[in-house]
Amino acid sequence: MRMVIKIAGALLERDEDVQTLARQITELARAGHELLVIHGGGKIFTATLARMGITSRFINGLRVTDRETRDAAVMVFAGLLNKKLAGAISLAGQPAVGISAADAACFLAEPMQVEDCKGSLGFVGYLTEVNVDFLRSLWREGIVPVASCLGLGADGELYNINADHMAAAAAEFIRADRLIFLTDVAGVLDGDKVVSALRGTDIEDLIRKNKVSGGMILKLEAAKRALAGGVAEVRIVGGSKPRALLAAASAGRCPGTRVLPVVRASAKAAHGAAQ
Repeated sequence: MRMVIKIAGALLERDEDVQTLARQITELARAGHELLVIHGGGKIFTATLARMGITSRFINGLRVTDRETRDAAVMVFAGLLNKKLAGAISLAGQPAVGISAADAACFLAEPMQVEDCKGSLGFVGYLTEVNVDFLRSLWREGIVPVASCLGLGADGELYNINADHMAAAAAEFIRADRLIFLTDVAGVLDGDKVVSALRGTDIEDLIRKNKVSGGMILKLEAAKRALAGGVAEVRIVGGSKPRALLAAASAGRCPGTRVLPVVRASAKAAHGAAQ
């Protein structure tokens, strides 16, 4: 199975969590799965910017990224966090390599606009292409690619990409069978209860009724994009639980939330006729 695994930055703050995830990724790779690991790191990045005296500003949940902020993003995402995670996977027994946009032009991007105001977000982009041949060459050698959330623009600049959006777009480009979001919460919550399964219409209802907010809205919107792009299933699970990733990757019951494609009326009719 080909899978994109997106790891929330909050799960990279404790070495124990990183090592636990690394062992599970190693187990999946050894089982023959083709994995693309994409990680965030927003809280660590924000803290780094604060130490540098740079104030963070957001528009529609996206960080405004001037050149100085972008340079810091490259240091944190493509440097510290990327190499920490790739190193942990390698030490767990499966070779991994940390990659970012400029490496073999593996992730291309274009600048993102908000409300038709070009340049308002600075060096923030959206994913436009993935060098799948490069990823295949790593998979053939049994190497796990670990990607930071950056894209290379046609202008030669590096662009900061929201990690949830990047994971969904990458899953579409590489024709992944499954997209797994590992988060610091148990899954999509309705009050205190974890929602076991959702479809597209359910997502719109949750957002409209303000039952989800912030980062979870971005994840659910990203999940809808991935499903529309051909990914069979998206799973959103709490990554700090023991063996949570292995459970999310299996065909069995998901410990968090399964996000499924919308069932069209014609498909329902065909299914009913077949019974």
